[in-house]
Amino acid sequence: MDALDLARWQFGVTTVYHFLFVPLTIGLGIFVAGLQTAWHRTGKEHYLRLTKFFGKLFLINFGMGVVTGIVQEFQFGMNWSEYSTFVGDVFGAPLALEALLAFFMESTFLGLWIFGWDRLPKKVHLACIWAAAIGSNVSAYFILAANAWMKHPVGYEVVDGKARMTDLWAVLTNSTALAQVPHVVASAFIVAGGFVLAVSGYWLLKTRQDMWRGAAKAALVMTAIAGAVVAVSGDTSAKLTYEQQPMKLAAAEGLKHDTAGAPFSIVPGVEIPKVLSFLSTNDFNATVQGTEDLQRTFERQFGPGDYRPDPTVVFWSFRLMIVFGLATVALSVLGLWLTRRRRAVPDWFARILLLALPLPLLAVTAGWLLSEVGRQPWTVTGELLTAASVSPGVSLAEVAISLTVFTVLYGGLAVAEGVLLTKHVRKGPEEVEPVPAAEKLEPSLMY
Repeated sequence: MDALDLARWQFGVTTVYHFLFVPLTIGLGIFVAGLQTAWHRTGKEHYLRLTKFFGKLFLINFGMGVVTGIVQEFQFGMNWSEYSTFVGDVFGAPLALEALLAFFMESTFLGLWIFGWDRLPKKVHLACIWAAAIGSNVSAYFILAANAWMKHPVGYEVVDGKARMTDLWAVLTNSTALAQVPHVVASAFIVAGGFVLAVSGYWLLKTRQDMWRGAAKAALVMTAIAGAVVAVSGDTSAKLTYEQQPMKLAAAEGLKHDTAGAPFSIVPGVEIPKVLSFLSTNDFNATVQGTEDLQRTFERQFGPGDYRPDPTVVFWSFRLMIVFGLATVALSVLGLWLTRRRRAVPDWFARILLLALPLPLLAVTAGWLLSEVGRQPWTVTGELLTAASVSPGVSLAEVAISLTVFTVLYGGLAVAEGVLLTKHVRKGPEEVEPVPAAEKLEPSLMY
């Protein structure tokens, strides 16, 4: 094992951990904004209680996401300086837009929302949480656009060994980004929906308050709709992968040789004839390239080396993503059927909702592994190998020490996050006093 291996492990561990918070923040922010909108429109107290309850859980998760995300930036300079040097000019624009526009908007309006209760007019306060929630989704767009460029680089030229941006619009409207953004964001709504369903299931088992049935019903609708978006955008992504990352597609299916009418492999040895060709091209008889034939092609194109990603990780992460994601969406559809015509949520289904909490998190983690491991051995497809991206001056011992520190630190943060969330979930929504309209507030309370 060398510094490159440990650097990859470190980035993978910290990114997977950080990515547990990102989708929950993206989806839960919109959910909280929707609850507050319902309170604003109806004036019903239980909407206000749910807004403050899930808002507090949202803030805990948001804070943890910010803390763990900062580490990613330091790793680019510490362990991946050659990568940073190559992509810096291209990544500078979308990441600057993410920080200065999206994150600034998100954090500013979130602060106004936190401290604006009883001080801001109701409409202005409502607009603050919507601005913060929208900001988190805009932030995701810029980051995913940068990530998509690594898979399908466009709008650039290589000058003196460095990528120079020539077309910002091409980077931001990359076909890979346009498919990846709705897929990842919709997955985030599934994660948030699964979280709300688990919390609602817990409280439905403790109390049969109609408030929790309403929260669960809203989360069921959100999860089912998001599942449809994930399916459509996933189909688009598969077709783009066939064109732009054929090695990744072949590894995900365990396909070794170019095959006309390629089958879809459910598990090793169990295949559905011609389905992979159809999913990739809408043609049952189309030829899908295999890893071994692509390996020979890439050796001629890029020189000696192994251009195949880890077949086990890519193959199984693809299937686990599908299984866990489908299970979560199927639960939401079943829940909508069970609660039709204002029927109560059965206790057995509430228990399933609680136990199913890990499913969407496992699905997005598997999806991230498929996306990033499937791109290997490239950091930038066709331009920069991972082996050429690591910092040349970083030793094995230095990476080992930082990996150990991050692992211990993140383990502590995981415990803190779990304790805080569990504490507030068990405590439940607090009784609230109706928030007075801004017009009735004394002028001194407005500032």
